[in-house]
Amino acid sequence: MKAALQKSPISHEHAFEVKFLRAPHFDPNWHFHPEYQLFIVLKGTGTRFIGDHVSPFKKGDLVFTGPDLPHLWRSDPEYFEGDEHLWTEGIVVYFHEHFLGNEFLQKKEAYRIRQLFTKAQRGMEIVGDTADKAAALMTELVTASDFESVLMLLNLLNLLANGSSHNLLSSAGYTNSLKESDTERMNRVHAYVMKNFREKITLEEVAAIANMTPTSFSRYFKTHANKTFSDFLTEIRIGYSCKLLIEKKMNISQVCYDSGFNTLSNFNRQFKTVTHYNPLEYRKKYAETEYP
Repeated sequence: MKAALQKSPISHEHAFEVKFLRAPHFDPNWHFHPEYQLFIVLKGTGTRFIGDHVSPFKKGDLVFTGPDLPHLWRSDPEYFEGDEHLWTEGIVVYFHEHFLGNEFLQKKEAYRIRQLFTKAQRGMEIVGDTADKAAALMTELVTASDFESVLMLLNLLNLLANGSSHNLLSSAGYTNSLKESDTERMNRVHAYVMKNFREKITLEEVAAIANMTPTSFSRYFKTHANKTFSDFLTEIRIGYSCKLLIEKKMNISQVCYDSGFNTLSNFNRQFKTVTHYNPLEYRKKYAETEYP
């Protein structure tokens, strides 16, 4: 199992790190690190976990996370089946809070940057025109060098700091109480759920994966995920059903059973609770959304 508490991905020779990622699937490990992170999905679909927030992701998904905020972009199950026609791409930027010096953020000129960094503690989903402009800057940043790259990163942060098109992700009361041993255990749970959510999953079998009794696991999971395991599993299934509805390859009944629900009535009820739409309304509203 890959260590959840990773060493800094930034070398001592650089102020920040930017990487273009291309792989069969994104890193499947639930983890956190001391750097700020800006990540955009260029290709691929799946489920995104930021703190206690769960949501489907697709091409164009752009998220800014603060230090030590647990996160995971878990690719859909088909990306783990060895299909050479399926792969993922993304761009990730890492930097420390004081990459321009310890006193910079205290200056008047950095007021909006301080606000941006505060919001990033909960995770920010960047959307709309701001996301489009940020994506273009991130693409240029991959090939920029030396001080030009620093100026480009500053322009990128300025864009995010002055943009209003964003959603805060994890709840205001969420705090990261995980240790390395906890994240390894949560990784086992995440991996099992993402592989099997379309089938029946019992509390007993997931508790066994975590080497705990069902009662202890229920208490442990709610403490660390800020929700019950049942609610977590429902969010995973609803997120996957959202993707299927947008793709328009299945009717609503097929989407229901392929997402792991046993009855159409329960699916409709749970779907509306999570998304505030019924499945048909959701499909009509988001049918024009581009999916890679």
